[in-house]
Amino acid sequence: MSDQNHILVEKQDDILTIRFNRSDKKNALTTAMYASILEALVAADQDETVKVILFAAQPDMFTAGNDLKDFLAQDAAEEPEAMKMLRQLAVQKKPIVAAASGIAVGIGVTLLLHCDLVYVGEKTRLRLPFVNLAVVPEAASSLLLPDIMGRQRASELLMLGDFFDAQRAREYGIANAVIANEEVFEYALAKAKELAAKPREALLLTKQLITKTRRRDVQQRIDDEGVIFGERMVSEEARQVMGAFFSGKS
Repeated sequence: MSDQNHILVEKQDDILTIRFNRSDKKNALTTAMYASILEALVAADQDETVKVILFAAQPDMFTAGNDLKDFLAQDAAEEPEAMKMLRQLAVQKKPIVAAASGIAVGIGVTLLLHCDLVYVGEKTRLRLPFVNLAVVPEAASSLLLPDIMGRQRASELLMLGDFFDAQRAREYGIANAVIANEEVFEYALAKAKELAAKPREALLLTKQLITKTRRRDVQQRIDDEGVIFGERMVSEEARQVMGAFFSGKS
């Protein structure tokens, strides 16, 4: 399985950067890309020289979410690489920083909920279109979003599925700060370096304490969402919506 360099993994000093690199397809994530991300995350936690993980892409595009054609072509009998990656993300020991700018859709937003520090570009547009596609939320977003912003705001984002801007992402608690698109990566990298300079064990233990209460609930919700998501993908409702999407009628 090859992602054709659609995921770039670079270690600079004690920071591991995982960069989406499929800009011709709006960084839509494929099975191979999820497998590469999973491999990088596991390796990062096992590598004593890695202190911080940084997710990034390009100034005008974080990710448009799942590659639907690739997603629909997966063997239903096998566990999706996306699920494996999400489970790892939920238990990641090392701090995670994200630099998201441009467009962030689906997993491009829910991934941010598992990051410890999130910085978004000022022109970024975010969206959680799961219901619009006749499926359900993933990455434990149905649990984490209400925790972060309250039920009504979470319902607004998850049920209506409309685009929202960077300022609202910050207001709702998804992002720490809004930065100029062309500067968001360097800003996030600087914050990652700040984290990496902290006492190692104290930093890891602090993340563990922050996430401890919800860790088991998050893992269970990822599984629960995954079961329903899989059922929805083969439902008649989803078949009709996906058909309209691919035919350009949606």
